[in-house]
Amino acid sequence: MSALRKIARTGYIAKGVIYTVTGILTFMAAINLGGKRAGKEEVLAFIEKQHLGSILLLLLAIGLLCYAIWRIAQALVDPQEKNGGKSKNKGQRFALFISGISYLGLSGLSVLRAGGTESTSSIKHSSILTTETGLWILAGVGLIFVGRGIYQITRLFKTNFHRKFDFESMTDEKKRKIIKNSAYMGMTSRAIIFLIIGFFALKAAITTNLSEIKTTSDVFQFIETSTWGSFQLGMISIGFIGYAIYMFLSAKYRSF
Repeated sequence: MSALRKIARTGYIAKGVIYTVTGILTFMAAINLGGKRAGKEEVLAFIEKQHLGSILLLLLAIGLLCYAIWRIAQALVDPQEKNGGKSKNKGQRFALFISGISYLGLSGLSVLRAGGTESTSSIKHSSILTTETGLWILAGVGLIFVGRGIYQITRLFKTNFHRKFDFESMTDEKKRKIIKNSAYMGMTSRAIIFLIIGFFALKAAITTNLSEIKTTSDVFQFIETSTWGSFQLGMISIGFIGYAIYMFLSAKYRSF
C-alpha cells in the first residue's frame, strides 16, 4: 500500500498541474490578457514551449501515468476498501476505470509531444464515428460525460469527499476550509463542462452531425460567446484553479 500511496500522491500533483495551467490560461483569455481557451492538448502544447519543455512534459507524463495507475487500481481492486474505507459500487468503479484510461492516453500524448510528435487525431473527422456503431459509441460517451457531470453535482450536496481527509487530526481550521471551498469551486466548474460536452456529444450522435462534438476548449469558446460569456468563463476558470488547489491538497493531506 505504501508504494500505491506514493503513486497516488504523485498522480494528484500531476493532475493539479494540468488544471492549474488550464485555469490560468483560460482566465487570462477571459479578461483579454493573452492566454487561450485551453483544453488538455493546449496545456501540453503550452508546456512544450517553455524552457526545458520536453523534460517538463516527460515529468508530467510520469505523474499522469501514476494517476492512471491509481484510478485503475481503485476500479479493479478498490484499495481503500481493503484498508477500511467504504466500498465503491460498480458504477463508480466503471467511472474510475474510464478516468484511468483517459489519463493513460494523456500520459502517452505527453510523451509523444516531448519527442516532438504532435497529435494528429481529429475526433470530428473520424470515419469510425460516421458508422451506426460509431454513433452509438458517441452517444455512450455523451452519457458518460453527462453522468460525470451529475456525479460532480451530487458530491457537492453529499459532501462525502470530506471523508477522504483526516479532518479530525487537522487542527488548522483554515486548511479545512480551503480544502472544502476549493473542492466546491472545482466540482462546480467540472460539472458544467462535463454536462456541456455530454450534451453536444449526444446531439452529434442524434443528428449524425459530428461538427457538434465539442472538446474542452470548444466548450470554453461556447461559454464565452453566450450572455455574460467572459464573466462566466472567468468564473469557471477560477473554479479550475480551485480544483487544482484541491488536487495539491489531496496529494498532501488525503488519507489512504
